[in-house]
Amino acid sequence: MDSFVDTLRDLAAQVGEVVSTALASGTVRGLSDADVLALLDTAGEIGRRADAALVEATAQVAVRSETVATADRLTTRHGCRTVAELVQRTARVSGQTARSVARAAEAVAEPIALTTGAAMPADFPALRQALVDGIVGVDGVVAVSGAISTATRDAALRLAADTELAAAARGPGADGGGSAAAPLPCADELRAQASVWAMYLNPDGAEPAEAAAMRRRGVRFGVPRDGLVPLRGELLPEVAGQLRRLFDSILNPKNEPTGPRFIDEDLTVDAPSEMRTRPHREHDALATILTVAARAGELPTIGGAAPTLVISVTQDDLVTGRGMAHIDGLPSPVSIDAARQIACTGGVQRVVSDTHGRIQSISIIDRVFAAHQRRAIALRDGGCIIPGCDVPAAWCEIHHVTEHAAGGPTSTDNGVLLCWHHHRTLDSGGWTIRMRHGLPEVRGPSWWDPSRTWRAVTRSPIRMRQRLAVARQ
Repeated sequence: MDSFVDTLRDLAAQVGEVVSTALASGTVRGLSDADVLALLDTAGEIGRRADAALVEATAQVAVRSETVATADRLTTRHGCRTVAELVQRTARVSGQTARSVARAAEAVAEPIALTTGAAMPADFPALRQALVDGIVGVDGVVAVSGAISTATRDAALRLAADTELAAAARGPGADGGGSAAAPLPCADELRAQASVWAMYLNPDGAEPAEAAAMRRRGVRFGVPRDGLVPLRGELLPEVAGQLRRLFDSILNPKNEPTGPRFIDEDLTVDAPSEMRTRPHREHDALATILTVAARAGELPTIGGAAPTLVISVTQDDLVTGRGMAHIDGLPSPVSIDAARQIACTGGVQRVVSDTHGRIQSISIIDRVFAAHQRRAIALRDGGCIIPGCDVPAAWCEIHHVTEHAAGGPTSTDNGVLLCWHHHRTLDSGGWTIRMRHGLPEVRGPSWWDPSRTWRAVTRSPIRMRQRLAVARQ
C-alpha cells in the first residue's frame, strides 16, 4: 500500500492533469455562471483540505524543532531559524502565509503526552475537526483561535467558544442544523463572530486601553507592487503627533492646495508651482525626514557604519540613463532617476568585476558635501530654490548642478539646495538649474513661465537684501 505522502502526490498529479487540460483547452471559458461558481466552491474545498495536511505537517515540524537540542532540531538541520521559515521555503508560500499556518498548527495540533506518548486534545478540538472535514481552512482557524486565545486563558471558556464557532462554520445553529442551502460563513465572517465571543469572554477588554494600544502599535511594509511599497500601521498618539509636527514644519499649511487647479496657456510667472496633492506632499515630507535622520549621525550603526541606503546599478545604465537599479533589501527594481538622486547626495563605491563576477577592484568616490559647505550653501540659497517651494534649508538635499560623473566638483559653486521632491523629479518636472558666477539660476517649465527665462533665485534674507541693494544702485 502506498504511503500517505505517495497517495497525496498521486492526487496532486491527478488534479494537476485535470486543471492543465481544462485550462489549455479553454474549458473554463465555456462554463455557465452556475458551473463557474461550482468551480470556485470545489477549488476552495480542495484548498481547505490541503490546508489540513499542511497544518498537520507544520505541527510535526514544530514538535521536532522545539523538544530537542538546537543542533538536532528539524529547522536547524535544514538551515532555517523558525518553523515558519521552513514552511515558507518547503511549501513555497509567502512569509505571512507561513506564519499563519504555524499559528493554525499551534491552535489545532494534538500534543503528545511525554509520559504516556498518547495524543492529547488540541486547544481547539472542534475547530480541528472542522479543518479535517474541509469546512474551514488556515484563514478560518487563525481568525477564530487568534481572537479567542487573546480574550481568555480559561480552558472551559475557550472550549465553549470553540464548540460554538466551529458549529457556526458548518452552518446556522450551534448543532450545525438548519437549512442545507444556507450559505456558509467565510473566514472574515468567522473573525467577526469570534470578536463578539471575545468581547463576551472579556467585556472589559484584555487590558487597559493604553496597554492595548502599545500591543497594537506597529508599522508594516507590504510586498512591492507596481513600483510602490505598501505601508500600513497604527501609531501611538504621541508618535503621530510628532510626525504631524514634522510634516507641518516641512509643508507650509498656507500653501496647501484647496482643490483642483487648471493651468491656462497664458499662465504668468506668478502662478503657483506646487501641483502635488496633500498625500503626495506628506509622502515626500516623510522621505525628507528619513533622509535628515540618516544624515544626522545619531542613529545606531549597522555593521559599524551609519545606516545608508544602498542602490546598485551598472556603470553603463547610470551613464546612458537606461535600465534599472536595485535597492538593498527590496526585490523590485527602481528607476535610474532614483539611483542618480542617491548618487548625487551620497558617496559612490565603484566595484569593477570581470565577466565571471570576480571582483577586480574597489574605489570610493566621496561626493558628499561637508558640513561647512552645507552651511554656506544654506546661507546663500535659504531653502529649496524651486520657486513656490517652502521647504527650509535644514530639510533640503544638496544637488550637484553638473553631475559628479560628468566632472562636476563637490563645491559651493556646483551645489544648490533642493527638497527631496524636486531633487527626485528634477529630470521630469521641467525645471532646469544652472550656476552663473557662483549663483543658482532656474528656468521653469513652460506652464509656469512661457518665456522660459533664466531667473536668479534665493530664499536667503541676506541675499535678497543684497539683490535689492544692487537693484537700487
